[in-house]
Amino acid sequence: MNDIIRTLSSEFSDLANAAEAVRAVVRMTVSIVLGGLLGYERESSGKSAGVRTHMLVALGACVFVVVPLQAGVQLADMSRVLQGLTSGIGFLCAGAILKPDNETHVRGLTTAASIWIAAAIGVAAGMGHAVTAIVATAFALIVLRILQMSKK
Repeated sequence: MNDIIRTLSSEFSDLANAAEAVRAVVRMTVSIVLGGLLGYERESSGKSAGVRTHMLVALGACVFVVVPLQAGVQLADMSRVLQGLTSGIGFLCAGAILKPDNETHVRGLTTAASIWIAAAIGVAAGMGHAVTAIVATAFALIVLRILQMSKK
């Protein structure tokens, strides 16, 4: 029984430091909320990638940053994490871009860009730069909503 308790204790050792656990929860919450705001804008505009997609992209990007930081990865080494994340999000964005055979224009570029910025916002939140994440979200919403209204 002691072996089981020791094993469980070591598996959940990151929870031993309450401050680190709270920090991770706050960063993930910020990423989810901000990603949700972008997703709500896209969903209310009738686009395919909505609230859940943007929330999950932002949360995933945040977790991909928080976990290495908790593990003690140096900031200089985070560039490899960010490169992999950027490439992976690029593939996801490519799936949002469509060009129907009978049309001459491409559809989904703005939604793909909003997924991409949701990942960047998640990274900012994960790195502990909540103000940067909030400002980036505000700018993205301005671009998506205000500029769309001026287009009409």
